[in-house]
Amino acid sequence: MKTTFPINEHATAQLGREVYDNEFVPKDYFTEQSPSDLFERSAPTEIDLGCGDGSFLIQLAQQYPERNFIGVERLMGRVKKVCKKAYRAELTNVKVLRLETLYTIGWLMPKNSFSRIHLICPDPWPKEKHHKNRLMQNPFFEAVHALLQDDGEFLFRTDHEEYYDWSCEHMANCPKFTTKPWNEDDFYYPKSDFQLQWEAEGKSLQNLRCLKA
Repeated sequence: MKTTFPINEHATAQLGREVYDNEFVPKDYFTEQSPSDLFERSAPTEIDLGCGDGSFLIQLAQQYPERNFIGVERLMGRVKKVCKKAYRAELTNVKVLRLETLYTIGWLMPKNSFSRIHLICPDPWPKEKHHKNRLMQNPFFEAVHALLQDDGEFLFRTDHEEYYDWSCEHMANCPKFTTKPWNEDDFYYPKSDFQLQWEAEGKSLQNLRCLKA
């Protein structure tokens, strides 16, 4: 069944599946993109890694129409949901990339191009034997550092207390970032649908704000 919102006909023919208007499809998945590949206009650009259903990403884009936002999400169903929300909200400053996070930031995204990078509640891989799969360690930090502009910052949130402590310890050993206090009134930061659900269940989220050194 066809979607009820516009699709990108050229990219749909290229990939052999429906590609939505707000979906970013690289011309070459093996070449580093340029900022102009992502958005035609030049503006501060932020990236949301693992954007899920897009509730956080869409709220940011609505609050800051002067900025560009790109979400990265691996699951096709979620990509479609985000594109549909962006279309219904008439947002032209949102793109969604269907791809795995580490490849995206390590190989595809343009270096020194992002003012902020967001990572909200990634998989905590709670079992110790799976800790090697956690994002919050040095290879990830190196890739994030390379993407950020000189004054850029990395913002991390998790509802998993042990993962937060583990992440803070690993970040403290990374000389390429300095940490900064993060108060709720420092700037507008929306709550995702998942966060609202977690808070309704009595869970709290821990924040980590890191500046590129």
